[in-house]
Amino acid sequence: MTVPLTLAEEHALLLGQVAVRADDVLAVAAADRWPVRELAALLGYLRVEVLRQAADEEALLFPARPALPGFARLRHGHRRLRRRVEALADAAHGGAEWTVGRLTMTVSELLGSLERHIAVEDALLHAACAPHAVPATATLTGRPHEWYPLTESTVIDFDALPPGQVIDAAVERLARLRPGECVEVRSTGDDLDSVWRRLDRLEPGAYGFVYLQEGPLRWVARVTRRPAA
Repeated sequence: MTVPLTLAEEHALLLGQVAVRADDVLAVAAADRWPVRELAALLGYLRVEVLRQAADEEALLFPARPALPGFARLRHGHRRLRRRVEALADAAHGGAEWTVGRLTMTVSELLGSLERHIAVEDALLHAACAPHAVPATATLTGRPHEWYPLTESTVIDFDALPPGQVIDAAVERLARLRPGECVEVRSTGDDLDSVWRRLDRLEPGAYGFVYLQEGPLRWVARVTRRPAA
């Protein structure tokens, strides 16, 4: 996966990842089956990557150009996107009024709306910054989008993560665990205590951490988000 350096490249990456997951949902729905796993995958990416992107843009890119015509439209587009994601969440939670047909229409509308919004946003920001390219928000936040596909399964392989970013990427993912949810973390290069110490500093007592294998060539641990007291 190419690391995006400009906002346009970042948008292309996000849109491509959303399209892949949306196509998976639509393919299952076309067979008149409810896409449980596919919908969860789409919803997870939208929440973690796309909505965070919208928040980062509003915090990092918009304030420098508050008077630029069209920025109110961009913020409205972000609000509309959040409402569409909330609607998908309702579908994923088993809303009684949802049918396969309605889900298909909602996912298709979301994808089309996202494509149009990105095109307008790229054009406005490019015009505001010309002749300079608008930087990717990931270069400003230090949180690469490439972390997501490497950490979202039930097993996190530290060896697959970018060197120097392992702890940040792992902790960012583990912080999103739901109460009672657990994942397995693995490493052949080092023990896992540094991740455990970071988690425990952030939320003391919130996580269980059990070693399943303790070196010397491989470390494996199970991390569980404890239910709220």
